[in-house]
Amino acid sequence: MHLHGRSIIAGKIASRGTDSFSIIAAGSGQELPPPFYKATETEIDQTLAAAAGAFEAYRLLAPERIAAFLERIAEEIVGLGDELFRRANAETALPQPRLAGERARTVNQLKMFAELVREGSWLEARIDRAIPSRQPIPKPDLRRLLIPIGPVVVFSASNFPLAFSVAGGDTASALAAGNPVVVKAHPGHPGTSELVARALQIAAEALELPAGVFSLVQGRGHEIGQRLVRHPATRAVGFTGSQRAGRALFDAAAARPDPIPVYAEMGSTNPVFILPGALQRDIGTLAQNLIQSVTLGVGQFCTNPGLVFGLRGSALDALAETAGKLAVNSAPGTMLYPALCDRFRESVADAEKISNVRLLGKSSAEPAAGQAPAVVLGTDAATFLGHELLREEMFGPSTLLVSCGSPEELERLARNLPGQLTATIHGTEEDLARHHILVRILEQKVGRLIFNAFPTGVEVCPSMHHGGPYPATTDAHFTSVGTAAIKRFARPLCFQNFPDATLPVELQNRNGRGIWRLVDGQLTTEGW
Repeated sequence: MHLHGRSIIAGKIASRGTDSFSIIAAGSGQELPPPFYKATETEIDQTLAAAAGAFEAYRLLAPERIAAFLERIAEEIVGLGDELFRRANAETALPQPRLAGERARTVNQLKMFAELVREGSWLEARIDRAIPSRQPIPKPDLRRLLIPIGPVVVFSASNFPLAFSVAGGDTASALAAGNPVVVKAHPGHPGTSELVARALQIAAEALELPAGVFSLVQGRGHEIGQRLVRHPATRAVGFTGSQRAGRALFDAAAARPDPIPVYAEMGSTNPVFILPGALQRDIGTLAQNLIQSVTLGVGQFCTNPGLVFGLRGSALDALAETAGKLAVNSAPGTMLYPALCDRFRESVADAEKISNVRLLGKSSAEPAAGQAPAVVLGTDAATFLGHELLREEMFGPSTLLVSCGSPEELERLARNLPGQLTATIHGTEEDLARHHILVRILEQKVGRLIFNAFPTGVEVCPSMHHGGPYPATTDAHFTSVGTAAIKRFARPLCFQNFPDATLPVELQNRNGRGIWRLVDGQLTTEGW
């Protein structure tokens, strides 16, 4: 498929404009054709106007049609075949098996949301029937459900060119809720973005949906993002990326005359706490699993375990030594783009300059341009608390092991951690009982608390919560993974004393869809 390098506005290819940029292959450093053209201000306004124009028709579609749209998108993405893998590999250096797994995840979550839409209980229908005879004031008939909010702007993530990009979880959940979507393509993989966007475009055309239901905006620079967020037609934003960029979008949305929500997932250090019982088991396996998690995807996961805490002693020393040796034997890996690799190397170098920070192990092979070595650093609790730099995320294949002198010191460090996506505890059931205060502290710090595993690998299912307190995300109530992600892009609406025939079908007496509803305080699928 020939790439045109331009934005796609409501099914039509935008102009070339005068401002273009090139993409450099992550692995080879060579420029990849074609040039990509930055969307103009006029084109951005046209994109949001088209989305706003499509909203009323799209939100009123039967659930079956929205579900069919999501499934058709999945089919069209699969239909791109190996061409999608080749382009994504060229742009990101991610290997074909990883990309195949990511495509499967993308397709499966589209199908998952299709099933959710068909079933319908996600709408949270609630009915409290009238009691006209109630004294001293009659009780009105009240019925509530969730409705779509309007055009959603989605910012693609750099580290997941498929699953958190053009047709990723943010787009899938926003479309499933009944909202048009405008995606800002990530400049690190614009060709991959165009291929997937054309799959969405074909799906929308095949099902004769409103043209403005989906658009793709290309470009570099923060100006495009700011204009998308500030546009009066935008009703919500989904973002995965850095804290700096996420916070800038959040502030722009809050400064609007009509503030809108920004659901930003901004990374995490994902602390791992190694309790004494875990150190009495197989330290070699524990260290191996740690380094595998640290280096997975060249450390470019938002759930990378960047911090490890344990109680000082010979057992923790043995873990540190083993993990360091494993890092030495780990091959450097190519990161998504050169600037990201440069930032990682700078962060490691700055950490190593701090007194009492030790290098426990680093890949022995000399990394090529754009490659990052595996790195394990070590320090003590006092040094960790004294240097904010050590508490910041180093996005890449590294971790910092911190030794603590007592359980109370472990608790102190946990209390001083900012909000996280995850925290992990390794130990025994006895450890959990003995360190129950630590567990309670971590419950207030994270969105997902893990026992005897590692945080990389986020299962896409209804129970998953991929979120956490600020600064991990801008709203700890919501997840960007799993079916609950749809709740970000819907809002409650209550109908009072409406005639039954004029209500949404989900709130009508007979319950024509057979969904679960809360009727007079009782969950039921029955109608009357």
